[in-house]
Amino acid sequence: MSSTASVDRLADLGEANLHRNLSAATLVEHAIRRGEGVLAANGALMCDTGTRTGRSPGDKFLEDTPGVHDSIDWGKVNQPISPENFAALEALAIEHLKGRNELYRFDGFAGADPKYRLKVSVVTEEAWHSLFAATLFINASDSDQAGFDPDWVIYNACNLQIDDPAKYGVKNGLAVVQSLEQRKVIILGTRYAGEMKKSIFYAMNHDLPDMGVFPMHCSANVDHEDPENVAVFFGLSGTGKTTLSADPNRDLVGDDEHGWSDDGVFNIEGGCYAKCINLSKEGEP
Repeated sequence: MSSTASVDRLADLGEANLHRNLSAATLVEHAIRRGEGVLAANGALMCDTGTRTGRSPGDKFLEDTPGVHDSIDWGKVNQPISPENFAALEALAIEHLKGRNELYRFDGFAGADPKYRLKVSVVTEEAWHSLFAATLFINASDSDQAGFDPDWVIYNACNLQIDDPAKYGVKNGLAVVQSLEQRKVIILGTRYAGEMKKSIFYAMNHDLPDMGVFPMHCSANVDHEDPENVAVFFGLSGTGKTTLSADPNRDLVGDDEHGWSDDGVFNIEGGCYAKCINLSKEGEP
């Protein structure tokens, strides 16, 4: 399922300034050195996402091609962008990334069940975004990383503002554009890291139903002793899915994205995704 176009674009970026699959500790060091974040008292890396503290659904666009047009419910959620504008924004992002002194690449997976797994490469201009990808996606082994041929590629040009949005068929100086046919995501002008993981969940929502798998925005946990005793918690963002799934008397499956197949429930991700901004005991008991 790999995209030749995506792999070619990866080659365009070159290797000279590319840090590939760095350890978490090294990425933290890079982020601090580059002024992307600071260490909290407990040792965690804290980064500010800027003006966007959440995803920007109004600035998300899907490439409208004959191959996918009839399978998409177009509207406020699934906003179309022409292939020409998609290509123009991609070229803009690639040129921006090629001009960076340092780039970061993560290679890993989405989907804990190998039967439904996607290989994902994420290219970022900030070290902490690569750390986010390594935390939220499933890490590949050294043998898996050798000759890694991604099914999906994300290019995150978070510091590139679009000067003339109307020229590219978008609304603002930021945009997240995705192509189901080319199997790539282009992120421009937003530092909110959740755009990366949600774009791959979008891909899973498109692909998994045809494989007989129900993709779910939910959290899930399982009984310590009985693997068939699975609880699933549905809810919009901020309604308590992560809190409810973190039960000390049960094992956590995951807190945000899952697939339900004939074989059971599996996590699409490899980490937890809980917003921390303005967190309080009163607001999030």
